[in-house]
Amino acid sequence: MNLSLKWLADFTDVSDVDVKDYCDHMTDTGSKVEGYTVLGDDIENVVVGKILKIEKHPDSDHLQICQIDAGEGETRQIVTGAQNIFEGAIIPVAVPVAKLPGGVVIKAGKLRGIPSDGMLCSIGELNLTTHDMPGADENGIFIMNDFVSESEIGKDIKDVLMLSDKAVEFEITSNRPDCLSVIGLARESAVSFNRELKLHTPEVKEGSGDISEYISVEVDDAELCPRYTARVIKNVKIEPSPLWMRMRLRASGVRPINNIVDITNYVMLEYGQPMHAFDYAMLEGKKIVVRRAAEGESFKSLDDIDHILNANTLVIADEKKAVALAGVMGGANSEIKDTTTTVVFESANFLGSSVRLAAKAQGMRTESSSRFEKGLDAENALPALERACELVNLLGAGEVVGGVMDVYKNKKAPNTVKFDANQINNFLGTNVPEEEMVKILASLGCTIENGVLTAPSYRADLERMNDIAEEIARIYGYNNIPSTPFKCAVKAGTLTPKQAYRARLHDLLCALGLTQSVTFSFVSPRTLDMINLPEDAPERTQVVITNPLGEDTSVMRTTLVPSVLGVLARNNNYNSADSVAIYELGHIYIPNADKNELPEEPLRLTFGFYGDGDFYTLKGMAEAICEDAGIAKIKFVSNENSPIFHPGRCANIIARGFEVVGTIGQLHPRVAANYGFDTPVYLADIDFEKLFNFSNFDKHYKPLPKYPPVNRDFAFVCDKNTEAGSIEDVIRKAGGKLVEAVTLFDVYVGERLGADKKSLAFRVTLRAADHTLTEDESEKTSAKIIASVEKQLGITLRG
Repeated sequence: MNLSLKWLADFTDVSDVDVKDYCDHMTDTGSKVEGYTVLGDDIENVVVGKILKIEKHPDSDHLQICQIDAGEGETRQIVTGAQNIFEGAIIPVAVPVAKLPGGVVIKAGKLRGIPSDGMLCSIGELNLTTHDMPGADENGIFIMNDFVSESEIGKDIKDVLMLSDKAVEFEITSNRPDCLSVIGLARESAVSFNRELKLHTPEVKEGSGDISEYISVEVDDAELCPRYTARVIKNVKIEPSPLWMRMRLRASGVRPINNIVDITNYVMLEYGQPMHAFDYAMLEGKKIVVRRAAEGESFKSLDDIDHILNANTLVIADEKKAVALAGVMGGANSEIKDTTTTVVFESANFLGSSVRLAAKAQGMRTESSSRFEKGLDAENALPALERACELVNLLGAGEVVGGVMDVYKNKKAPNTVKFDANQINNFLGTNVPEEEMVKILASLGCTIENGVLTAPSYRADLERMNDIAEEIARIYGYNNIPSTPFKCAVKAGTLTPKQAYRARLHDLLCALGLTQSVTFSFVSPRTLDMINLPEDAPERTQVVITNPLGEDTSVMRTTLVPSVLGVLARNNNYNSADSVAIYELGHIYIPNADKNELPEEPLRLTFGFYGDGDFYTLKGMAEAICEDAGIAKIKFVSNENSPIFHPGRCANIIARGFEVVGTIGQLHPRVAANYGFDTPVYLADIDFEKLFNFSNFDKHYKPLPKYPPVNRDFAFVCDKNTEAGSIEDVIRKAGGKLVEAVTLFDVYVGERLGADKKSLAFRVTLRAADHTLTEDESEKTSAKIIASVEKQLGITLRG
């Protein structure tokens, strides 16, 4: 919910509160603020001006020289290429040095030799659209003669166009739908800052006629529609809304359309009550029926999408057809058009769960449905309808027909809760006086009589004592509640850092699409033969079980690789699974030199997969694990000597320059055959202990770059066995701090390069932290990179 502070001022005055302090205090009292935006802050030195004289540019067919009155006492000369201007036009003028949205800075200069002291602005240059400023020329200068007078020449354009505002973004929880409105947040603001709340009672001037002459309303399902109200507006004039309304809608993130549609959106934002407007001429039978849809009934919504409805969907219908999905969206068959002359305003209350299910079934989510599904106050329907009609009077948009249709079959009694100040203090651990509690609750609209609290209709969330206690605590101030020690002598248990990281790693591995497996620590010594380990491999020194259950469980494992491969093989051979990805995070057992000592039990992480994915999928998983652990600047270095992995398709993970954290690669064909695989298998074996020891979870904020990057592409011709990582290292060292990123984006092998040669293409992103790189800096850095690669690696740039 975006709240315009100018709109808020209609109901309570917090203008003396700094916007940041406002946001902080509203969050403290339970209305969480996500952030705020100072609207118009990106426009400076743009004023209202008038074109006094236009002359052709002597050296250009399309440029024109304008003499401008910008309210400075003397004229200002500006050269423009716009063709829609004329003498006497009132336009926005950017007076140097001016700032425009997008970081554009306007300075004085010359165009084809003629001095130009500023710029005439279009709506786009002010970050506006034709919805914000109807009738404006999208491709020309913004002509404002229709609504800006000469008395405003020289005034700040932000004041004239009402662009200055502060929009505060609230995160409204689902139990507080009343706060999805300006009035709801005004109530909270008034209570939070102890200010007066000024609520307005709408006053409607009715014209001739009676609504019963136009329409009748039937509600067939009062459970799904507790209340339905409607009014008729005749002699409607469809036109743009006034500037103040368009700017308030814009500040709230809603696009202005026309006066009738804007009124319904305005009321939805102000009251939190979604409304809809029907073209009366499209309603057959002078009747509105609120009913369940027929099974398989067809309906086309306002966005021109066809829907097939089920019998659980509530619709608004006329005598023959559905004209709206209740609480979700209107139908294309009754939408407001420029030719509409009579309108039916709907303001209703629908069962939240019904709206939610209907919207979900049709794959729709609208501003209306997102409000209704949280459960709105039925008592708000009629005041919102009256406010809409009052705005019709105010805007001169039509004539309100006398009378209201109000079908209210299931009126809900307000919530009541027993009020006991002592119980609340005991629950909160506070000592708030009862008088203070009563004052707080009264400011929230609650009444207390004979020990019973009655909640206002818009606070359906106040159901029990805990809810009342929460209201008192948040308004009294959490910071005002004294800190007290826990009445417990036992210290609460927590995970050690290593245990916490282990749990975190489990979550990450599952998120990467891997399924955990847990296998026995007792294995057969033959498993090391299966993975092709030589006789002198250190893994063959194992802890032997004194009384094993059998030969297959006679030793304790020194590697997880056979265990993981065994699980993959069983899924491949017996379950015929096309794609399997599993991991095991478990202990291995390394015998101690002193046989009287227990073996070391380091943790290892081994994961593997076949089917979906390749070596680069595996590499991406390893990178994600290292990145999550905060291990910076890892490298992958080719390993051609591992008996477990395919030669040339294996790499060691290097951290801190030289430490081997693990190994990744495709399984050796001989090992794959031992396990019966006929498809490539990819495996990673990582030392968890090193992973944890090298981890760094200290996060530091790094602002987004202020200055643009410069990209340079280099293609180097090298031997086929040259590692891309070695070239990347030289590039980074040569480019120094200016190198932000190095990306390998192409590998080419062909006869043109010669035998045993390949081309590696890198994209190098250069960026300076404190200024925009010049062409000279970029070229010097590029030349240094090329020279370093050629000198250190003997590799040449591809011609």
